Amino acid sequence: MKIFSADQIKAWDQFTIREESIPSIELMERACRAFTHWFFERYDAAHKVGVICGTGNNGGDGLGIARLLHDWGYAVKVWIVNGGVKESADYKINRKRLPEAVSVIEIKDSMSPELFSDRTILIDALFGSGLTRPLEGIYSHVIEQVNQSKAIRLAVDVPSGIFVDRHSEGTRIRAHQTVTFQCPKLAFMQPENYPYVGEWHVIDIGLSKKFLKETEVAYSIVDLKSVKKLIKPRNKFDHKGTYGHALLIAGSTGKMGACVLAARAAMRSGVGLVTAHVPQSGYPIIQVAVPEVMATQDTSDHYFTEREVESFFSAIGIGPGLGQQEETGLALQKFLQQVQVPLVLDADALNLLASDSRLIDQVPPGSILTPHPGEFKRLVGSWTHDFEKLEKLKKFSSQTQSIVVLKGAYTAIASPDGEITFNATGNPGMATGGSGDVLTGLLTGLLAQGYSSLHAAVLGVYLHGLAGDLAAHEKGLNSLIAGDIVDFLPAAFRKIE
Repeated sequence: MKIFSADQIKAWDQFTIREESIPSIELMERACRAFTHWFFERYDAAHKVGVICGTGNNGGDGLGIARLLHDWGYAVKVWIVNGGVKESADYKINRKRLPEAVSVIEIKDSMSPELFSDRTILIDALFGSGLTRPLEGIYSHVIEQVNQSKAIRLAVDVPSGIFVDRHSEGTRIRAHQTVTFQCPKLAFMQPENYPYVGEWHVIDIGLSKKFLKETEVAYSIVDLKSVKKLIKPRNKFDHKGTYGHALLIAGSTGKMGACVLAARAAMRSGVGLVTAHVPQSGYPIIQVAVPEVMATQDTSDHYFTEREVESFFSAIGIGPGLGQQEETGLALQKFLQQVQVPLVLDADALNLLASDSRLIDQVPPGSILTPHPGEFKRLVGSWTHDFEKLEKLKKFSSQTQSIVVLKGAYTAIASPDGEITFNATGNPGMATGGSGDVLTGLLTGLLAQGYSSLHAAVLGVYLHGLAGDLAAHEKGLNSLIAGDIVDFLPAAFRKIE
């Protein structure tokens, strides 16, 4: 699913109006009907609804929504905030269409703190995706009063005060839910905006499919339909050699569980063969815990110090539970100089890269790096806000010519061409030790099967999150552990296939 910029959204509206030869007010009416249908399915007419409108097109949406909700039997009251913004043509039309039975209160300067106290739901329709500067004056004052209300707060398209595709400052609506038109917005993917956006929902308002298909974007969000297309079919006469041989270099004394989780996940990826390279103390552990996996022993009892790279490995994962000993760092440096196949680098492998920036230039092109925010900060330095973090992510992917998977809610998958794909699966229950090790094993297994680095990353991250969602449905968020994610990978694959 494509994510359009504010300028592209405006162009999409205009393209649809020209393509269908309709007035802009008709497009606004579609949006109002779509929002109202969404609302009707979730909230009954016992609610007292307040709609807070600006005087631009988002306010026009709010007036149309107020009219339709009134027609459907809801007790509706409208507040129009007039802070000097010019009334749009479509706002004026919907203002005239509003029935006289709907109470309208105009706010120009001061207002009572109890103004919204009798409403159980407040709908924010002050400003939409076209906002260009932080809100102040009467708008800021109204928003503060809305945020202090005990009512359920819903935002139309974008919470007022939020910029669609750049960092936001100043007063912003704290919506419990945001109902956005046609496509998700880049701002919704950023942690800094979650307190304002809440849970978001996309509703279809019938914008041009031709424009959607033909317009290039820098950002997108992966969905089930796109993931289905990535799965490679299996043929009757395929054998284990068909599906690649993955090498995992993982584990150290006290951290062999990371290796076990990665190895189990790699086997569940559909890969033909997996070899785990472990310290001598970990050899009996991996042999017993994952009998399907072959194992080789390091010369060290406790951690990784060396490994020759045989030509028959089709992909290599390195990092889970590896440790950051000096000998391990030297071994990683030597290993990077030898390896000729794409790598999946995670955990301590990334921390070792961060401790010696010269190693970053030795990462093979086409590799997959999977930092969490803390590891990413060690690699690229700090940032002041999430949009700066996105720029650093693009730059780092270009620098390494690798796919960089920045883990978290809406995991961001960056490719060297500057495009970023966000993932929508996963849940807070996955914030538990070992989840990243599972992802490393899964990605390594997919990469070994011949998936491109980008496709392996997109498919692997989606499957990882989906398995976590299926596990959470059965186990609950609080009791979810990393091993549950592995156990639900087969169900995740079945759901896709």
